[in-house]
Amino acid sequence: MDDPGPAVKRIGFLINPVAGMGGPVGLKGTDGKAGEAELRGAVPRSQERAVRTLALLRGPGFFFFTCSGEMGELALRRAGIDHYQVKYRYQGRSSAADTRAACLEFLSCGADLILFCGGDGTARDVFDAVGQRVPILGIPAGVKMFSAVFAVNPEAAADIVRSAGISDFLDAEILDIDEDAYRQGDLQTRLHGYARIPALPELTQYSKQVFEDRDEERARVGIARFIAETIAPGVLYILGPGTTTAALAKYLGLEKTLLGVDLVKDGKVVVTDASEAQIMEILRDSSGSRIIVSPIGAQGFVLGRGNQQISKDVIRTVGTGNIIVIASPGKLAGTPVLHVDTGDPKLDAEFGEHLTVVSGYRIAQRKRVLRISDDRD
Repeated sequence: MDDPGPAVKRIGFLINPVAGMGGPVGLKGTDGKAGEAELRGAVPRSQERAVRTLALLRGPGFFFFTCSGEMGELALRRAGIDHYQVKYRYQGRSSAADTRAACLEFLSCGADLILFCGGDGTARDVFDAVGQRVPILGIPAGVKMFSAVFAVNPEAAADIVRSAGISDFLDAEILDIDEDAYRQGDLQTRLHGYARIPALPELTQYSKQVFEDRDEERARVGIARFIAETIAPGVLYILGPGTTTAALAKYLGLEKTLLGVDLVKDGKVVVTDASEAQIMEILRDSSGSRIIVSPIGAQGFVLGRGNQQISKDVIRTVGTGNIIVIASPGKLAGTPVLHVDTGDPKLDAEFGEHLTVVSGYRIAQRKRVLRISDDRD
């Protein structure tokens, strides 16, 4: 389709086809590990998440510049969009260099916004190409997404693009994560830069924050003491990543991976750093199960960031009523709302408008869950 002129919003659009593949199989990231993720049985997830956004942008007010094949064109077609031009073509498996080159093409075409689907690595590549010369926005599809340039879910991304507020922007952090260290249980982040994003803060996520002091440590011990009193024999407990769940494991006399998902039953660690497939296999032989997770500090994601091993199939098997959320008071105070992004909007809706969060010994808080519905005209 020919470029319709300046009367519409011009969106540069691209996908990292392998983004997020490492999460469900326990790799904690996909940078440089796409081949290994495939060998472990991982399947692409970024196409589906991109189509969820694009399907809400089929109106005449947008024109897309994109890449060939899985880097953009296929998703646009699946979403029923024909008002686009392919401005960048690649061969073989796409790379970070392809992402940067495509963004420069979008910039030269006068894009008003670059909409990308991926994770922190993709955000870094987009920013390296365009800096602050054009605003950017991420459809979340990676494993971690600690940077602040992402919408809270695919539907929120569409809301932001469609909003009249797209002309107002703010600076958002791009965080650089050492994935090799992360896979070893060491979270190392540094500020990579500040990108421009559309100024709709409630629909975009905060960058991750870490809350550490003595009061927080005491609170974690109180949480652990209370949860330990409720643990039942014969029940499988799926412990998500983080310092709060690690404190629980320590209280129980167990050794837990800090950034992985571990399975515990009858006072023993059944599987360390489990993948989605391993969790599902153990669940088939379990008479009862619980999931214990802690939200990411400031971002508020309970599920869907950094713990994709606890997939929508795992959650359905366990049941949303058997999910225990734990967080220290300091973390909750710095976390405005909670988010759930399982990849299934209907399942997300089952969590309701509030979650009860255990925040101390026999102490709990009700925290609002921000819901972005996919039920649109």
